[in-house]
Amino acid sequence: MIKVAIVEDDHDIRASLAQLIDDAAGFRCTSTFADGESAVLGLTGGEPPDVVLMDLRLPGISGIETVRRLRALHPALDIIMLTVYKDDELVFESLSAGATGYLVKDTTPARIMEAIAEVNAGGAPMSMSIARRIVDSFRKSGDAALTPRETEVLQHLCGGAGYRTIARALHVSEPTVHFHIKNIYRKLSVHSKSQAVARALRDRLV
Repeated sequence: MIKVAIVEDDHDIRASLAQLIDDAAGFRCTSTFADGESAVLGLTGGEPPDVVLMDLRLPGISGIETVRRLRALHPALDIIMLTVYKDDELVFESLSAGATGYLVKDTTPARIMEAIAEVNAGGAPMSMSIARRIVDSFRKSGDAALTPRETEVLQHLCGGAGYRTIARALHVSEPTVHFHIKNIYRKLSVHSKSQAVARALRDRLV
């Protein structure tokens, strides 16, 4: 059972998301909050949820600041931003604060549920439009100098795919995928997927 909390100031959206989660087998909405302060207070102490869906623009403290405070309380907590904003700086700030996924609100209900399962399994789900902007930023970076194959691997990574999924999609072995990812991290001077994404946005490579 994947336990999910929702932080969203729009009552209708909050109720719809809670219903979507509760209607899905293997998922349960454990709590909902209309603002960041309530979320931090409500999730302080006790057993945290597995995943939090977080709006970006909230009354009081922002979604990004709420992410930062929640991750300080629960370092292993997975948080997916669910917002209308596609601004590169906001994506970067969200990832830097500790978000592990970023979806825009026109994402289908089915994809939202897939993303919750993906992030709970160790992935980093992104909306297609966000993933494409991230990949394009690497293509335009002269310093990164990624090969076409490395760019392909990076695109799958940004979509939240694991090594085995990437290997199947590209018709290569898992060790080959590991080799490409190692080269990507070396060229970008990073040590994880989230750092690679954050670096592209931080340096405004788009």
